[in-house]
Amino acid sequence: MSDATSSNPAADSFEEPLLSVRDLRVAFGTKKSPKEVVHGVNLDVYPGETVAIVGESGSGKSTSMHAIINLLPGTGRITGGSVKWKGRELVGLGRREMESLRGREIGLVPQDPMSNLNPVWSVGFQVEEAVRANGVAKGRKAVREKAVEVLEQAGLQNAAQRMKQYPHQFSGGMKQRALIGIGLAAEPSLLIADEPTSALDVTVQRVVLDHLQGLASELGTAVVFITHDLGLAAERAEKLIVMYQGNIVESGPSREILQHPKHPYTKRLVSAAPSLASRRIGADATLPAAPTSTFDMAALSERPSNAVKHGEPMIEVEGLGKIYKLRKGNFGYEDFHAVSGATFTVNRGETLALVGESGSGKSTIAKMILQLEKSSAGTIKIAGEDISKFSGKRLFDLRRTLQPVFQDPYGSLDPLHNIGNTIMEPLKIHNVGDAASRRARMLELLDQVSLPRELATRYPNELSGGQRQRVAVARGLALKPDVLVLDEAVSALDVLVQAQILDLLAELQRDLGLTYLFITHDLAVVRLIADRVCVMKQGQIVEQATTDEVFQNPREEYTRKLLEAIPGASIELGVS
Repeated sequence: MSDATSSNPAADSFEEPLLSVRDLRVAFGTKKSPKEVVHGVNLDVYPGETVAIVGESGSGKSTSMHAIINLLPGTGRITGGSVKWKGRELVGLGRREMESLRGREIGLVPQDPMSNLNPVWSVGFQVEEAVRANGVAKGRKAVREKAVEVLEQAGLQNAAQRMKQYPHQFSGGMKQRALIGIGLAAEPSLLIADEPTSALDVTVQRVVLDHLQGLASELGTAVVFITHDLGLAAERAEKLIVMYQGNIVESGPSREILQHPKHPYTKRLVSAAPSLASRRIGADATLPAAPTSTFDMAALSERPSNAVKHGEPMIEVEGLGKIYKLRKGNFGYEDFHAVSGATFTVNRGETLALVGESGSGKSTIAKMILQLEKSSAGTIKIAGEDISKFSGKRLFDLRRTLQPVFQDPYGSLDPLHNIGNTIMEPLKIHNVGDAASRRARMLELLDQVSLPRELATRYPNELSGGQRQRVAVARGLALKPDVLVLDEAVSALDVLVQAQILDLLAELQRDLGLTYLFITHDLAVVRLIADRVCVMKQGQIVEQATTDEVFQNPREEYTRKLLEAIPGASIELGVS
């Protein structure tokens, strides 16, 4: 079944859909040996309608929508079907005509906020460029005012000051808001939002989604969400389209489908979605034993396993602070306190979650613990040793026991290294094993993170966002570290893969006594993975307690607001 053209309220109000897609087929590769990835998709989008497309990574969600606006990467092309925009056929349309549509009539918020902003231009310059290109405003002053306005509408605080900064000075969520501002600059008739809130905390999500909803009702703007967040789909979209392996398997009213899914794949998606009612993985059951590894490296077992006993402090952070110098005026600078007086302890075999809004200092703490940033104040101890004075060989050895999984699977993978070499890189750098044993470990890791072994010879640009994030997790696990610092490690993953990775992390923690510092804005995921929670606001830890205490009886008003802002928190999903 590849049909999403069923009747809906919007269709009753408008005779013609804005967008009408019939039997859309997309293939990659050469004309002699094409590989079809989208198989005859049908869908309609009406003015003012909000549609959500859900499905696992690689199901064809983004490919289908990018095909519509002729933005397919590499060798991708439409091989069949029709795409009509306001009755006008888009398949075969010339480049200039398509460019006049993109931005002005059909806006796009791309999935990756990291690689879609030019690192050598200020954020303000890039937003102003979009405003000018789409003919929204004329004259330097008017363009600047409009740029500030769209950034504020997208939920960016202090937009006028932030415009002077460069992408590397923005957090992932702030970059995402800048891209949303660019996508909305021309107030298009249709906005295609590809994972628009995956990098945003729940409170900013609400600001952005409220704005998108306001646009839809005031201007008749239609919105197509490509998302893996079923709560968001249930709360914000009238119509839901479920995709699997390039086909639409189920479509209709969002809540009806998510509360009473019919297709087996939709049932799997719904049952895998985390919620506030979820319990800590492994809290009430014994997980199955980990598969016996055929991978034997003496070098990985050189470290004494009893060096730190289970339950003893593994990470001790006290009075931690970080001050950045921000440019002010022509030659002046002002202090910006990214982190102030952070104090917490993570015990061996425990998971501590750092949660809070984008820009609250979560990732900055992670970088200081990983010694990628030097702290301005306070101490960090790993297994009882103050690491702030580590350098040379001691710092190199520390990296073997302390591994990161970064927020950005696009920027943290070398585009010139294939996936196999990327995963084996830590083993090579730390001189662990020989070529054959490293390859065996790499294949084992691909199995662990549910990636096919044939991906070992592929490159990052050939993988979806979710697949890249799984590669990043596999690389982080390669050295069997004692501590894993996970910075939004599952935010780019669909619910099925997210569930697999969280189960894997819980299993590895149980079997190997791993310690996790888990940084996330997804509070439903926190419920599944964390033993304790630190809530951060504007660089300070404002609440710290067990996960159950924080969720059942939050002390701070700020924490209550975070919990209330979770999309779809009050909607009960079902698998009946």
